[in-house]
Amino acid sequence: MMRLNANQIIGLFLAVFSVGYIWMAFHIPVFPLPRPVDSDAFPKVLGYFLLGLSVWLFFERPPVVDAANAEAKNEWHGPRWQSPKWQVVITALTVLAYALLLQPLGFVVASILLGFGLTWYYGYRKHHINFMVSASIVLSLYLLLTQVMDVYLPTGILPL
Repeated sequence: MMRLNANQIIGLFLAVFSVGYIWMAFHIPVFPLPRPVDSDAFPKVLGYFLLGLSVWLFFERPPVVDAANAEAKNEWHGPRWQSPKWQVVITALTVLAYALLLQPLGFVVASILLGFGLTWYYGYRKHHINFMVSASIVLSLYLLLTQVMDVYLPTGILPL
């Protein structure tokens, strides 16, 4: 019997999830007025993209690791708060804080803080470049969503 590796198991799980997501996307009601891009377009594209990535993950070969280097690779020698386990926890808590602060601070301020803060936490130390990139991406997204797509985003403390 063929034994599945971790990538294949995760790929199968994600494929099943994406098929369910696509099925639900096809049940989103469409607007009665004809539009070039309807409300169901983005979820469908996202679902098919996830399905494609899960198939790619299923067929990706895992790296070959010998037992001697695997044990040395799993040891962490840096500060505890920067270990891979803590990175997941801190990133999850940061995203939770972002969700809670999105309404009071507004999309622009909360998103810039999220992008700048996580980039700083993961080790990028050119703060002026970090801020300019975070701000330009967030402002571009804000203008695209509010002006082009007519999506309401909370303004928070900024008078936008």
